[in-house]
Amino acid sequence: MTTIRTERLLLRPARASDRDALHAIMRQPRAMAYWSTPPHETADVTAEWLDNMIAIPPCEGEDFIVEKDGVLVGKAGFYRFPHLGYLFDPSVWGLGLASEAVGALIARAFAHHRLERILADVDPRNAASIRLLQRLGFRETHRQARTWLVGDEWCDSVYFALDRL
Repeated sequence: MTTIRTERLLLRPARASDRDALHAIMRQPRAMAYWSTPPHETADVTAEWLDNMIAIPPCEGEDFIVEKDGVLVGKAGFYRFPHLGYLFDPSVWGLGLASEAVGALIARAFAHHRLERILADVDPRNAASIRLLQRLGFRETHRQARTWLVGDEWCDSVYFALDRL
């Protein structure tokens, strides 16, 4: 897998040594408030999640670790094409890093992977993520109730799509 450089970020393949830095993000209730799983209680839970990220076959997806100034600040990519996902440390929210990283991934997905459409699924309470997708040109396609059971709470979804021009 390749690396992507943007003005402020490095998007690179995940490696097992990312476990502790990812766990520092994924154990935070604020970071995981709208994720598909509860906060990770142990580093072993994060290690299993990371192992699955690393094992994504290149023909099925492409997920990246996002670094700023050599520090892991999140992850972004396609666990399975064409489904986009991203998670960032709350300490960098509001700095435009998600927009920068996801914008670079969109460009790569359309040019390199020749995707015709990119899809995203967002919890309707996640206003910041919805705004990000809309700024990047995504349009809402539909909504659905009770799509994710996170812990003991059912969460809804807003679905978005971005077509290649």
